[in-house]
Amino acid sequence: MLTLTRSVGESIRIGEDIEVYVVEVRGGTVRLGFKAPREVAIHREEVYRQIAEANSLAAEVAADALGALAAFAPSLERSTSKE
Repeated sequence: MLTLTRSVGESIRIGEDIEVYVVEVRGGTVRLGFKAPREVAIHREEVYRQIAEANSLAAEVAADALGALAAFAPSLERSTSKE
């Protein structure tokens, strides 16, 4: 992990497209500002984990649904043996 010290008004860069600003420091809280391209998703850690969990559950449901649908789909063997 890289640890940097910055003061209010200073920033750091991540790559060429992302800039992180220190907006305010009050007590034990730091407010950060982010400047990044629209296609870069920026989330608080707890929100990111909820999104990842929801995506994982959705993928499981989709796999289960595909498996159930496969039982109703004609198999390749049955379709080729009728020719």
